[in-house]
Amino acid sequence: MRVFYWFLKRVLAGPILRILFRPWVRGLDNLPSEGPAIIAGNHNHFMDSIFVPLLAPRPVVYLAKKDYFTGRGIKGAVTRWFFKLNNQLPMDRGGGSGSQASLESGLKVLREGNSLGIYPEGTRSPDGKLYRGRTGIARLVLESGAPVVPVAIIGTDKLQPAGRLVPKLRRVGVVFGAPMDFSKYSGLPVDRFMLRSVTDEIMYEIMRLSGQEYVDSYASTVKTKLLTSAKPKKTDPPNRDESKSDGESPSN
Repeated sequence: MRVFYWFLKRVLAGPILRILFRPWVRGLDNLPSEGPAIIAGNHNHFMDSIFVPLLAPRPVVYLAKKDYFTGRGIKGAVTRWFFKLNNQLPMDRGGGSGSQASLESGLKVLREGNSLGIYPEGTRSPDGKLYRGRTGIARLVLESGAPVVPVAIIGTDKLQPAGRLVPKLRRVGVVFGAPMDFSKYSGLPVDRFMLRSVTDEIMYEIMRLSGQEYVDSYASTVKTKLLTSAKPKKTDPPNRDESKSDGESPSN
């Protein structure tokens, strides 16, 4: 798999993406050259998970939504094959045992000394704004002790406006921020306040690097509201009597 990853990056897809999108990068020296690291970034487009590994000097293993690994038919098989060979792992967003398994997968990546990419928002932003982070990243940080490298991915929110099937060819940038050390929490009892504090500190750095407007709500909640408001409302059937013409008497 590692061989395919480098072949994809340096020979097959990488050069094409560099020509088409002319990506720029800042702060590469902030990314540790070895050892575990959590790369936490904003999320506006599915290609975020392509541009960060493309520009990072070391492999980045991403936790991707599990839907990419459970598709059926030929398309599902191809998608699953691509994501596995591209260093991506399934992540369950439903909570409970599924989310715990995703957490363990992430910790395994870090314990092996690799860099793990994660989007604290949990899903793509619906409008280019930065939304409240999920505390799963704080659990990863506190259990692994790995440093967090905040990342701002710039311009991908403009790649594919609603209704457009093919992404626009425009420049995209990635900014790696200074590593964040949370060793001050080592040995302390973990509670929801600590998890929220760590998560918010990471989100603040992402906001500072990206320049995005911050919204203190979960992106998934906003998406649900947008979908609900977009659905056509059912109209009540007309009252039987009201449907009669003025000169018509109701039947006995």
